Amino acid sequence: MKFDTRERYPFLHTGELYDSALPELFIEQRKCLLAQNEFNNTLPTDLERRSELLKEMFCEVGENCFIEAPIYMNWGGNHVKLGKNIYINYDFCGVDDTFITIGDCTQIGPRCVIATAMHPENPELRTAAWQYNKPVTIGKRVWIGANVVICPGVTIGDDCIIGAGSVVTRDIPSGKVAVGSPCRVLRDIKPNDFTLPEAATK
Repeated sequence: MKFDTRERYPFLHTGELYDSALPELFIEQRKCLLAQNEFNNTLPTDLERRSELLKEMFCEVGENCFIEAPIYMNWGGNHVKLGKNIYINYDFCGVDDTFITIGDCTQIGPRCVIATAMHPENPELRTAAWQYNKPVTIGKRVWIGANVVICPGVTIGDDCIIGAGSVVTRDIPSGKVAVGSPCRVLRDIKPNDFTLPEAATK
């Protein structure tokens, strides 16, 4: 069950410190997780129900999006915006305390994590459960390999490839291959590494 938190809880999206242990936040999160729980318990063949649940869970869902179960998200996808033609493999984890935006035709490998939640360096504030959030934006036609971690506040430009196992702590410009921990740009994309098969042009 999704709902717009921007009016009721604007501090989730402004980058300001807030008490993440507020009882009303906990209650609202639990409600959002109900559809996620159902999604994770659907049969692999029940694709129609999965598609319906994605539209119930996510803030925005474009056409032809396919996500393998199971998935795990703090707000059940309530703050996740999907473009069209997106594929996300098994065990996706979205710490969606604020918005995660994923562009058209992006592919995400298994066991990837996209996080938006930040915690203060001050240990007393952390102990008291205070946090702040930074949105993550992923462009169009991005390929993210298996076991990639994308940290809060990161923007990845269009057409990028992020190598498996990378930890992305800073922005990646469009059209780059980037790998490592921390993730760094390795080189430009080679758009002509393969000739487009004739069947793909029909």
